[in-house]
Amino acid sequence: MLDLDVIDAPAAAALALEPIKARLLAELAAPASAAALAVRVGLTRQKVNYHLRALEEHKLIEPAEQRRWGGLTERLMVATATSYVVSPAALGPIAADPGRSSDRLSASYLVALAARMVREVGGLLRSARTQDKRLATLSIDTVINFRSPAERAAFTADLAQAVSALAARYHDEGAPDARPHRLIIASYPAPSDESAAKGEPDDTNS
Repeated sequence: MLDLDVIDAPAAAALALEPIKARLLAELAAPASAAALAVRVGLTRQKVNYHLRALEEHKLIEPAEQRRWGGLTERLMVATATSYVVSPAALGPIAADPGRSSDRLSASYLVALAARMVREVGGLLRSARTQDKRLATLSIDTVINFRSPAERAAFTADLAQAVSALAARYHDEGAPDARPHRLIIASYPAPSDESAAKGEPDDTNS
């Protein structure tokens, strides 16, 4: 089982977003049979089997084990990943695209950048897995409490200067074997734990 999988097929994304199928995916973090799932989710075994076939067809679940009970064979299914992310690629031409935004300081541009990152890294991750390779990435996640808007602006200027200097030092346009890496640095008001849990905007003004 993967720790995370990125769904980029529209049909698979639609299935994963259906409430019943999403519940079954959550229940299948550990192998279970259709009969066991039927008891947990309050559906008939036939209906559970219908949902399981759809999930298996789109590679969101897979067989984990088979058990024989008399003359019957019972299959235990398991989710293919612990968690899933739906890639903007699943939305096709209506997916967010930072190239469509002219305001690079807007929240919508930031969201579009994040969407592109999910799409690109998801595709690279899938390719790396098929080749049994690790994908080289870098992630930095921290929270800074700025004392004032002026200090936030000063930090932004210092960060931009530092990144520009590092990029100039390590970038080599003419290296024949060089592989370009995309660097995205973003900042936004950190939501409180309560507002984040509810999916609501925070009142942070800093």
